[in-house]
Amino acid sequence: MSTTLLTDRAILRLAPMEPGEDVRGFLQGLVTNDVAGDLPIYAALLTAQGKAMFDFFVWADGDDLLLDCEADAADDLAKRLSLYRLRRKIAIARDATVGVHWGRDPVDTGAPDPRLPDLGYRWLGPMEGEAADAAYLAHRLSLGVPETRAELADILWLETNAVELNGVSFGKGCYIGQENTARMNWRQKVNRRLVVVPLDHSDETRRKAAYPELGLAIDHLRVADLDPATLPDWQRDGVTPE
Repeated sequence: MSTTLLTDRAILRLAPMEPGEDVRGFLQGLVTNDVAGDLPIYAALLTAQGKAMFDFFVWADGDDLLLDCEADAADDLAKRLSLYRLRRKIAIARDATVGVHWGRDPVDTGAPDPRLPDLGYRWLGPMEGEAADAAYLAHRLSLGVPETRAELADILWLETNAVELNGVSFGKGCYIGQENTARMNWRQKVNRRLVVVPLDHSDETRRKAAYPELGLAIDHLRVADLDPATLPDWQRDGVTPE
């Protein structure tokens, strides 16, 4: 049996309940990236101030959209999206029949991770196989890529490296938190960044998450305090110390 299943991920299915109901149009006005084009994409749902609440991947399944999200956050994300649904006839619920899979090598049904090709391949399939969560976590952190509420929550979206990781579109039109996000980009005022650091070099006052088993932590640090030589290539290109 393959070791590809990410057991700490879940699928939310957004499905039209009436003919003509536009699920993509509904989500387009809420999230940071453009769901009108090719999928999958990486995106987030923000607060009105532009801070991260939930990050996820958006997949297409016919007229439905599938959100590959953190399992522990799935119910909260569904509730939040339901608040914005108002009278639209769109069903929003977990789909326990679909699992999220990951591997480093290409597979016929997979897609390169839209954030960074080196992250490997993701695909959706049956809920079967051995858990790959530990291998995925180690690989993700080795590349310096943060995700999930524990690492991202309450941080301005651009400070999570959203531009460098293809998690935002500046041409898609309005979405929740768009005004502050667009202003920060236009003014080039991204003063802090999430970075993966050795745990013994981590600043407890700036730490978002720690992984003692890997000797790593996620810190939220001032750009002025970063040493570009210690950053991964994808992040170094977008960080210019003050």
